[in-house]
Amino acid sequence: MHCNQYEAQYSRRDFLSRTSLGLGATALASLLGPRSVFADDPDKNQGVLGGTHFPPKVKRVIYLFQSGGPSQLDLFDYKPVLKERNGEELPPSVRGEQRLTGMTAHQQSFPLTGSHFGFNQHGKTGAWFSDQVPHISSIGDDICMIRSMYTEAINHDPAITFFQTGSQLPGRPSIGSWISYGLGSDNENLPSFSVLLSRSHWNGGQPLYSRLWGNGFLPSLHQGVQFRSGKDPVLYLQNPPGIKSSSRRRMLDYLKRMHEEQESRVMDPEISSRVAQYEMAYRLQTSVPETMNINDEPDYIFDLYGEQARVPGTYAANCLLARRLVERGVKFVQLYHQGWDHHGDLPNLLGQLAGETDQPSAALVTDLKQRGLLEDTLVIWGGEFGRTTYSQGKLTDSNYGRDHHPRCFTIWMAGAGIKAGTVYGKTDDFGYNIVEDPVHVHDFQATLLHLLGVDHERLTFKHQGRRYRLTDVHGELVPGIMA
Repeated sequence: MHCNQYEAQYSRRDFLSRTSLGLGATALASLLGPRSVFADDPDKNQGVLGGTHFPPKVKRVIYLFQSGGPSQLDLFDYKPVLKERNGEELPPSVRGEQRLTGMTAHQQSFPLTGSHFGFNQHGKTGAWFSDQVPHISSIGDDICMIRSMYTEAINHDPAITFFQTGSQLPGRPSIGSWISYGLGSDNENLPSFSVLLSRSHWNGGQPLYSRLWGNGFLPSLHQGVQFRSGKDPVLYLQNPPGIKSSSRRRMLDYLKRMHEEQESRVMDPEISSRVAQYEMAYRLQTSVPETMNINDEPDYIFDLYGEQARVPGTYAANCLLARRLVERGVKFVQLYHQGWDHHGDLPNLLGQLAGETDQPSAALVTDLKQRGLLEDTLVIWGGEFGRTTYSQGKLTDSNYGRDHHPRCFTIWMAGAGIKAGTVYGKTDDFGYNIVEDPVHVHDFQATLLHLLGVDHERLTFKHQGRRYRLTDVHGELVPGIMA
């Protein structure tokens, strides 16, 4: 931003607020001594809150996002009525006036569709799990299953954007960015918000955009840093050929002085973010290779996660990498896995996706638990919405598909701050509507921040004259899932 551009936007209110803060800080420094106020490294991200609003139960989060909308009816929400009445028409009284997507709105028939998979009860509470997730069912006593999630979004992009940013419209900061902005980092050598995209053997699936882990209107320091498989886990991180680390250090020092001079003149906070990102990149040159090198993991760990954990970029490898990241102090790890959008051929496709994700998901929880990390780490598993109780297209004895269903779906959580071994919420016999304890997307987000020690109504950012927050103007805590 040029100086004259900034002066055109710089108001009297800005001047008074900045000047008063500057004078107040100077006066405090004179009373307490300059080292007590300014002792921290200015490049280290402490978070705007300077701490939590109340004692946190969670220190770090791993969010296993299943992009596409996994079918809760074929994985976690057992509905024997659908099998008993398989092929019958969905009663109009159950559907009511709820809207459908353009893919099924004009179907002449809405046949009820029972799952082709078997279900059994597991754990002390006897929760029902599909036979497609035998490993997740084995940790049933460690997880809290929420069967009453709901959202207003009925299509993928707005639905994923809603979960990740609190708004269906693009442009808002992501969950990880809000957490980074509010709480900062526990490791100055790694980003507080890291992103992993896993590869599926099936190349289809809804696209994922970088804005889903973007900083929106928050300082750019808080955007998610994507870790990739391959030679360069973080793009443009390594020095060009012929450039030594000492030369890069001298360049950064001179660049920092130039930026500080510019900031003193134009007072653009984004300049500080840019300097902090340069410094982080310099430190990442050492920390990233060590973090990404999973070859030092013992064989029993690969046995736990599955052989695919040895293949960089797979879901299993990324689950293992997520553990390594939180083990080193990364506060929020977002893992995306695509391919759950099963409008047809669901019995075959869902089985393949479950085969890719079941063992590694359970292994991550088990691995964290045996290391003592699950006590203050929260693991979340779920997608952007659920699937319909009726078949999209023709229902046959061997095949069916399911359309998007925002009215009710299932996610599960494990670890710090949640009531392990519980099932929260209930849907009707058809799996179409919630009948007990609904949980809205904003309720989920408010509860997540609460577990991190943050009041969701008090973590805000003023942008274009309005104070924004992750939960917009909604969001209620869900005490029933918190320990």
